[in-house]
Amino acid sequence: MKIALNGTVMESGEAVISIYDHGFLYGMGLFETFRTYGGRPYLLNQHMERLMAGCEAIGIRYNPDLNALQAMITTLLEANGLNEGYIRLTVTAGIGELGLPSSDYEQPTELMLVKALPPHNERLYDEGKELRLLKTVRNTPEGALRLKSLHYMNNIIAKRELLASGASASAEGLMVSHEGLLAEGIVSNLFFVQDGIIYTPSTDIGILPGITRQRVIELARERGYTVREGHYLYDELLAAEEVWLTTSIQELVPVTRLTDEAGSSTVVGNGLAGLVLRELLLAYREDTEAQQR
Repeated sequence: MKIALNGTVMESGEAVISIYDHGFLYGMGLFETFRTYGGRPYLLNQHMERLMAGCEAIGIRYNPDLNALQAMITTLLEANGLNEGYIRLTVTAGIGELGLPSSDYEQPTELMLVKALPPHNERLYDEGKELRLLKTVRNTPEGALRLKSLHYMNNIIAKRELLASGASASAEGLMVSHEGLLAEGIVSNLFFVQDGIIYTPSTDIGILPGITRQRVIELARERGYTVREGHYLYDELLAAEEVWLTTSIQELVPVTRLTDEAGSSTVVGNGLAGLVLRELLLAYREDTEAQQR
């Protein structure tokens, strides 16, 4: 697999990152994951704005050239024989002394990885997936707002719980906050519908401000829907007419079965994707097609 390290394309086995990189020593780094449509990354500007804001918040000097990033994505897709791809861009603090830093990080490490997108299964967008409530709670963010950081242990512990729970192979895990408020999935943001109103947990709970989440909110409001960001409980999710998850890779995925910590399941709606989800998924896909023109 060909990768790009600090702007140089090479075989993944040739890449070397220093053991003194503070991304390795202290988890000081951030990443973005996104996908391409027609070979072009969707919502790249928004992803980079979030990445740069996060880097600024933790003292990493990172100002990417968007045109150069787009060119590198094209190069890596071609080098790996891919027409479309799943992209992960990681920025670490770079090399530092052993010990906590006394100033900003001036020379970050930039790593870009690509891989094939997962096989598309259109049935998923009709039949949906299971969402299982986890005992693992969403930890509080390190700062005022959750960053997409290399501190991913909370998510990995949640994933291990999900795998051991007996959930279906495609299931996602749902974390709540320490206060019992709905938070987010292990790798997704959460939405639900009741009486024609769309609800999603607010970022002040400590969830990641997802790029796809924000675009879906915008698309819904453009179509006249009321979208409320707030604090909600699991019982409110159980009463929902529709539930779905958003990710950059899978777009909008319906949830058609909710399972609690004891293993008791509840069917959402009629057990199939709802009308609001179908409308917004169509709008989202039209938006991705528009960028290809």
